[in-house]
Amino acid sequence: MTATQTPVAQTPDRPGVPTAPARPATSALVKRFWPVAAFALLAVLPYSGITIPGLFDGPINSPGALQVLALCLVFGGLAAGYDLLFGRTGLLSFGHALYFALGVYGTDILITKYGYPLPLAALLAVLFATTVATALGAVALRVHGIAFSMVTLAFGQVGAILVARDPGGLTGGEEGLALASSGLPDALVGVVNTVNLYWIALAYLTLVVVVLHRVAQSPTGRVFAGLRDDERRIGVLGLDPYRFKLVSFTLSSALAALGGVVYLLLAAGASPHVASSDLTLTLLVMVVLGGPGTRFGPVIGGVLFTYLDHRLTDFGGSDAVDSLPGVLAGPLSQPLFVLGTIFILAVYFFPGGLASLGTRLTALRRAVTPPPRP
Repeated sequence: MTATQTPVAQTPDRPGVPTAPARPATSALVKRFWPVAAFALLAVLPYSGITIPGLFDGPINSPGALQVLALCLVFGGLAAGYDLLFGRTGLLSFGHALYFALGVYGTDILITKYGYPLPLAALLAVLFATTVATALGAVALRVHGIAFSMVTLAFGQVGAILVARDPGGLTGGEEGLALASSGLPDALVGVVNTVNLYWIALAYLTLVVVVLHRVAQSPTGRVFAGLRDDERRIGVLGLDPYRFKLVSFTLSSALAALGGVVYLLLAAGASPHVASSDLTLTLLVMVVLGGPGTRFGPVIGGVLFTYLDHRLTDFGGSDAVDSLPGVLAGPLSQPLFVLGTIFILAVYFFPGGLASLGTRLTALRRAVTPPPRP
């Protein structure tokens, strides 16, 4: 062996065959099971009475804190479901709020106006939203690129106009439609049962994450990634891009409708803003903030954006902001201004979203660490 050759480790039963470098077992286990530990921690969080000053206005298990956390979980799931369409398949839809609104209003109308029980109303609302998504997606996906985005925006605007005009007195118009508590189980009524709503929100997020993980690992998920990267190559392989895009569109919309059911329980009613295009743009911001096409980036973006939106609204009206000079008090009193600034900074310093933070920190640590001495 010459001086330039590197000795290789040999397996006992196959001499001369180099062995692959072994990864630390602990690191592999942590990487594989930390999501399970994280969701388990979230599940037992309501049993903790810890108070975190500045983050919440009371103990973590207080109804107010659990309400905020539940909303964060719901929008984390919504962002992840939208990322199936945007980050994993490469389809930019501006009408995704329509299917969320169908879940909200469909369930509310069936319970409040027609006296349906919650399970049946939720099932029918999600099935109806899925059917509408399949029909509208079949039309919108006949075009590509920005034309597809404009068609979905048009469908979403039609839905928002219908909600505002209160057809047949079903939606309540601009005032919205309060949810009749008589149609809900006793375990979901009242402030004392906020913890049950929190667990439902966590179950929804868990379901979305599991479904998206299974899809991403399946052959269909690999086709979605191929559509995002190069749609022509999928056609050359003999696959029909239109059918796969329709599957992605329908599944993403069904998950949004299911999230609408959970949101309805948390908000105790439906309001017109759930059908506006602003909600779709908010979901897009959440995905970009967290990291499109990543496993947990959209969830992180959705949770963080929702929490900041809630806390910055309270912060903007606080005495601390009012006591500042006008040049500072004005911008800081506007939550959207602060959120926009945070978003710009995050995109500038982390182009791949917050999900790339770990990779960038690792690269930075390697860059500043001096090489080992020979």
